[in-house]
Amino acid sequence: MTIDHILAGLYVFSLAAFLGYQIISKVPHLLHTPLMAFTNAISGISLVASLLIAGRDSKSLLIPILGAIA
Repeated sequence: MTIDHILAGLYVFSLAAFLGYQIISKVPHLLHTPLMAFTNAISGISLVASLLIAGRDSKSLLIPILGAIA
């Protein structure tokens, strides 16, 4: 990994953090709970998908089962 990759990753991370803070700070309090529930649902879907993809090439049946349970 070169310094260019690290700097690009830090740039993207800082831009995403700043943009996320700006967006979330402008959300009215009435909409905060549904927005967080939707965000948590998306995180859960991403986790299940990543478990299933990680276990796709595995010879073990344990990882797809854990992904399905999650």
